[in-house]
Order: sequence, then structure tokens, then C-alpha cells
Amino acid sequence: MPLFLFVLFACVGCDQTTKTIARKTLAGSEPISFLSDVFRLQYAENPGAFLGLGAGTPDHLRYWVFTVFVGILLVGLLTYLIASKNMAMAGVVGISLVFSGGIGNLIDRICNDGRVIDFMNMGIGPLRTGVFNVADIAISAGCVMVLALSVKKQRGNVQH
Repeated sequence: MPLFLFVLFACVGCDQTTKTIARKTLAGSEPISFLSDVFRLQYAENPGAFLGLGAGTPDHLRYWVFTVFVGILLVGLLTYLIASKNMAMAGVVGISLVFSGGIGNLIDRICNDGRVIDFMNMGIGPLRTGVFNVADIAISAGCVMVLALSVKKQRGNVQH
């Protein structure tokens, strides 16, 4: 549990702090480019999920899917984490990252009229990622960790 709490407070704190800075310094301004435009800071408010998926759905449906349903999933994920007594440390970190990122974006949805603040973008020329945030990085890293651990477990390289 201490590892989970450390990841939770570190991720949510970093996520919310960077979003506050982005709102104060980037909103209403032109994107700021670094490394010959490989990395770009630009403010965006995303009413949808990853890469804006679902952004065009009606407000009430987005609320139920992206706020209520995600909240229920996060409670389930936390329950699973607490109930799992012999989980590998990598599994705890991975699930903690997914949970923490989910909480960071859920805070945005609750406090920002259903929208998540995004502010980072990467790419070369016209080939670019969508605009994302620290919570998205945590969710992605956690999913990769859990998936890698699952693959290792299936191959018999990791003991429970």
C-alpha cells in the first residue's frame, strides 16, 4: 500500500500541477516548439477520451461514459489492487499508474465541465501524436507494464 500511495500522490500531484501551469501559461497562446518542433506545448481541452475519441457524442452520454463509468472502473481497479495480496511489485506499480492517471483525468472532468486539459504534442513534420498530458503518460506506462508482466507470467518467467 505505501508504494501505491507514493505513485498515486506523485502522479496526481504532477498531473494537476502541470495542467494548472498549462492553463495559466498556454491557454489562448500559440504553441511553443522545442527541438525543431519535435516536442510542442499547446493548450487543448479534450471532451473525449484518448485522442479525442467520443468527443462528438452528446454531453449527457459523455458524462455517463467518461465520468461515471470511469469512476466505477477506477473503484474496481482499486478494489482489485487492495484484494491482491501477492502481486509482483511491477504489477502494483503498473496498476497504480493506470489508477493514478485515471484519477488525474477524472478530476479534470469533474472540475472542468467534462473536459480534460491536454498540453503536450510530439512528432516530426505532419506525423504527430495527439495532444496529451501527464495522466495519459501514466496510464500508457501502466498499461505497458501490466501487459509486459502478463506476457512474462504466461511464459512462466514470473512467479506469483
